[in-house]
Amino acid sequence: MLIRAVILTTLFLATFGLVAQASKSEVVPIPASFVTFPMEIGGWKGRQEPPFTDDILAVLGVDDYLTRTYFSPEGVAGLYVGYWGTQSQGDTIHSPLNCLPGAGWEPLSKSTLALEVAGAAGAPRQIAINRYVIQKGLARQLVLYWYQSHGRVIASEYVGKFYLVKDSIELNRTDAAIVRVIVPLAADDNDTAEAERLGVQFVKSLFPVLNTYFPV
Repeated sequence: MLIRAVILTTLFLATFGLVAQASKSEVVPIPASFVTFPMEIGGWKGRQEPPFTDDILAVLGVDDYLTRTYFSPEGVAGLYVGYWGTQSQGDTIHSPLNCLPGAGWEPLSKSTLALEVAGAAGAPRQIAINRYVIQKGLARQLVLYWYQSHGRVIASEYVGKFYLVKDSIELNRTDAAIVRVIVPLAADDNDTAEAERLGVQFVKSLFPVLNTYFPV
């Protein structure tokens, strides 16, 4: 009953927000371009991946995105960042919970992970992100992802939708991003501990840099 109440409330607020948006032009901030995103982050060296095809971009509806693979002496991490300057025209953030299974990846486990990262001016900050283990054939991957908007880091899709509506009403903005990090799992790594250690290490190196690319 509680979940239904939350969903109904969110839908009501979403309707209210759309009505409010119809009466005024949305403020669309100009973020820093990912073209300038550094190829080296805390000892991780990046390699640019091929750009998405027009068909994929049409489905995603992103205004800017970044897709790279980063390497360190200890391992590899795939990075995807998608940014939407506005979500009021039907182009909204796509959850990995929907996209990855559609590409043939089956979920094995899902949980959240609490991390301490460097926030504004290097001050310690606690965040919670999603931890998702997936499998396709014999290949397995650890996926770490979160949503980010106006200084917030959000793991829950439902909470993200709530803030989308709230910011639409209060700030006249719907800009937001999704950040996804993928670390391949070794065939004999049943407890995923090493992949998680590498993924967390990369996220901690990434977060302070990434923060400078999103409008607050």
